Amino acid sequence: MRYIIIGAGAVGGAIGGRLFEGGREVVLVARGAHYRALAEQGLTLMTLDGTVVLPVPSADRPEGVRLRPDDVLVLAVKSQDTQAALDAWADRPVAGGGTAAELLPLVCAQNAVENERLALRRFRRVYGMCVWLPATHLEPGLIGAECSPLTGILHLGRYPHGADDTARSIAADLEACRFLAPVSEDVMRWKYGKLIGNLSNALEAVTGPIESAQALELHHAAGAEGTRVLDAAGIGYSTDQERAEVVGDRLRYRPVPGVNRGGGSSWQSLARGAGSIEADYLNGEIVLLGRIHGLATPVNSVLQRLADRDARLGRGPGSTTPAELAALIAKES
Repeated sequence: MRYIIIGAGAVGGAIGGRLFEGGREVVLVARGAHYRALAEQGLTLMTLDGTVVLPVPSADRPEGVRLRPDDVLVLAVKSQDTQAALDAWADRPVAGGGTAAELLPLVCAQNAVENERLALRRFRRVYGMCVWLPATHLEPGLIGAECSPLTGILHLGRYPHGADDTARSIAADLEACRFLAPVSEDVMRWKYGKLIGNLSNALEAVTGPIESAQALELHHAAGAEGTRVLDAAGIGYSTDQERAEVVGDRLRYRPVPGVNRGGGSSWQSLARGAGSIEADYLNGEIVLLGRIHGLATPVNSVLQRLADRDARLGRGPGSTTPAELAALIAKES
């Protein structure tokens, strides 16, 4: 199989880089300065094993890739960019006849739980991937991946449920390339569990590192609000204990020399001035379910609103103090 990584940022670049390094065929799809760096210099991947420069083939648009029947599309864009990516790739022709949406598997290697549902409207074969992969898009062409001995843990399964030979083949490739990739009959249960943890992505982005007692209190409040809403909706989710049992000592965060992580994916969106952020699909998922089931969600509602505001106005991480955030939440409660 050949892997077409749509959105070769931190997560996509790390997955694509490791697959290519392990001898798999890969094409990285990126935009702007990042694409130009990939095309001219290759992908620079910094890990605890050292720094490698990988001459991974790249493209800056769907038209730059001649799709084959053995291709796997790996969607690794942020959730707010999913619809545009689906629109761009669904009707692309595949050699021998047919389109990508009709013939090719699409793997959603993304946070949040809405991407698979959006994809299934267009693509016949959709797979969910729960991504535990601390990585940083440092500059154009340069990705840092900061865990060892494995680079990440990637639960994988057919959406909405089930497992098949395609999932098992993808998992085998990943596991040969420094990942753990358990195949799950109910991958969305793992993704909903990850969603609860990701509710603090906006908190970190808005207030900075979650270190103070007040910031930690807000972190726990966001998660508790999320689990309460998922329970009311009857949606199952993996627990911290289950995750700890899977992770064990396989995934340990260790700083990589030369990689200044700063923060997670939402923090990085504000730090880069991306102009958009995932909060509508992380905190916003809890807000949506809360409204459907008649539950107040003041913590996640305020986090969603402030994260969206900061992204829209181009504000960097940490523009609001935990005390200011707590006061806004109290007004909404």
